[in-house]
Amino acid sequence: RHDAVTMAQPEKGRPMPGSLTATQVAQYERDGFLFPVDCLTQEEVRHFRGCLEDFERAQGDTFGRLPNLVRSKSHLLFTWMDELVRHPKVLDAVESLIGPDILIYHLTSWLKEPNEASHVSWHQDGTYFGLEPFEQITAWIALTDATPEMGCIKIIPGSQVIGQRPHKDTHSPGNLLSRGQTIDHPLDYTKYVMMPLKAGQISLHHTHIVHSSDRNLTNERRIGIGVSYVPTRCRLTNGARVSATLVRGGDEYGHFDLEPRPTGDFDDTSRAAHAASVDQFFESNKLLAARRKSGNVGI
Repeated sequence: RHDAVTMAQPEKGRPMPGSLTATQVAQYERDGFLFPVDCLTQEEVRHFRGCLEDFERAQGDTFGRLPNLVRSKSHLLFTWMDELVRHPKVLDAVESLIGPDILIYHLTSWLKEPNEASHVSWHQDGTYFGLEPFEQITAWIALTDATPEMGCIKIIPGSQVIGQRPHKDTHSPGNLLSRGQTIDHPLDYTKYVMMPLKAGQISLHHTHIVHSSDRNLTNERRIGIGVSYVPTRCRLTNGARVSATLVRGGDEYGHFDLEPRPTGDFDDTSRAAHAASVDQFFESNKLLAARRKSGNVGI
């Protein structure tokens, strides 16, 4: 059993912990990414990783290691994941870049098992999101170390300036992206930067930054939680109506249906809400992909 842990809180009169400096904000705006940012204590890392792996063990071999639909938007399924995505230090860092009114549009658990072929092709996160303005930030929360040997994120500095570019579906074996989405744009892919993290640290990257990751060549698991945070002013451009989770501030725009917090861990009510949200999300992705293929929407 993993009891809830007490999050670090700011001392009265002091800035919120984890807030980015002006130099860090300028670096993010120039390069399209920032790392590392210290957020979780080692006690918190043990707690959240323990909750995830306790769930995996409880499901048995037939359920697998967080199956595909549970890997998506799992903050709607588990109270501990809901707690993680609302971690004050994570939100403080995100707020420094997009302001105080924050939604979660999507979440994916990126799990790479030891010596497996799992990898991620060169892509942009916003490819099938269809959000405007282009202010979505992925906070990648490391629940284990993520070294180059373990397949940490590789990123092309400054590539966010190319805007949203076309992608092709490759369906390549071992690709953790649902369709093996790969950017179809000429770049010098040798000029990448590795983004290694220690457990408890996060990285932040822009929705248009081009990035990928290689397979895990070690004997240790690599666990990262990728959370897509957006300001409430963002909206979908494909005409679909989907849901999102308000995690800080208020929502005066109403562009999304607000998602409920989980009522328990993998209970019936939470599973029903999760299923409805995931269905909406993937249907919206299909609609956007179809419109782009037909030429009815710009890239």
